[in-house]
Amino acid sequence: MRFELGAYSFGVAGRDSEGNVVTSAQAVRNVVEQIRVAEEVGLDFFGVGEHHHEQVPVSSPISVINAAAAITSKITLSTAVSVLSTDDPIRLYQQAATAAIVSGDRVEIVAGRGSSTESFPLFGYDLGDYDRLYADKFGLLLAINADERVSWGSPFRPSLKEALVVPRPDKPLKIWLGTGGNPGSTIRAGSAGLPVSYGALNGTPKHWAQLGALYRQSADEAGVNPELLEISVASHGFVGRDGLAAKQRFHQHEIASFALAGRSIPTSWDAVEANYSPGGMVFAGDPVEIAERIIDLHQHLGHRRQFLQMDIGGMPHRDVLASIELLGTEVAPRVRAELNGREGS
Repeated sequence: MRFELGAYSFGVAGRDSEGNVVTSAQAVRNVVEQIRVAEEVGLDFFGVGEHHHEQVPVSSPISVINAAAAITSKITLSTAVSVLSTDDPIRLYQQAATAAIVSGDRVEIVAGRGSSTESFPLFGYDLGDYDRLYADKFGLLLAINADERVSWGSPFRPSLKEALVVPRPDKPLKIWLGTGGNPGSTIRAGSAGLPVSYGALNGTPKHWAQLGALYRQSADEAGVNPELLEISVASHGFVGRDGLAAKQRFHQHEIASFALAGRSIPTSWDAVEANYSPGGMVFAGDPVEIAERIIDLHQHLGHRRQFLQMDIGGMPHRDVLASIELLGTEVAPRVRAELNGREGS
């Protein structure tokens, strides 16, 4: 199985680190340009995430995917993630199916709970139903993908009886279960034979290898064909010519990004250096190091796709594009040369 590399974004608005004001409209246009450049430099994948915040304004990933599909021809496009707990799975399916049709079957869905909760009050959902909403809606999304007529009983909506859901793409959508590393979600994905997409912002390759082993063990115990299993990894990252400068600069942007979410990371470089180095999970550095670290993670986890978020914490747009170019032109060839020649990679 061919190893894939790519990028992802939620869009970034507000004042960048150079003092330029980026409107929410410009932030959306910037994501579309990132996707165009990602395809031009040979990347395989671009994910568009969902948030509902003035500084992270891409609230409708499928709309961005449709725009990107019109100006690309090869790159796989996906949500990353759709906050399914507060979305309507029927509408999400219909929108993604339409995008798949017009793009030539290049659209996937990563469906998760979401790492933030601003969509719950926005759409009138009770945060106390966080887990139950996701389980119910994810089940319905899978049922819709499997059959154009669906029957479904739910505590959150009127029952469906042989309801027709159209349009239908030429083949079923690829739907990934998105998780930040929750063991229960890992078991759910493995037991159901679903591809799993990990949001891996910290930890170690060994830690993620343990989750990968749990995923495969759960599938084995459920009698799932191992050929159905796939793992992808979404991580923070930034590629620059000067590896140390790229790391330390990205650290400053991570500080700003986490502060936006009401969280914090250490401001001292010494306190975070291990997570930015081999054995860590922030993939910032020069092209050779980033390629080697992706290969090392693959040796631990056996994932088949990795995609990096670069435009965080006010990173200037031109620098994001430069990082995407290095990922495609210098990191990807090294990774592919090593992994795509291996049997089973």
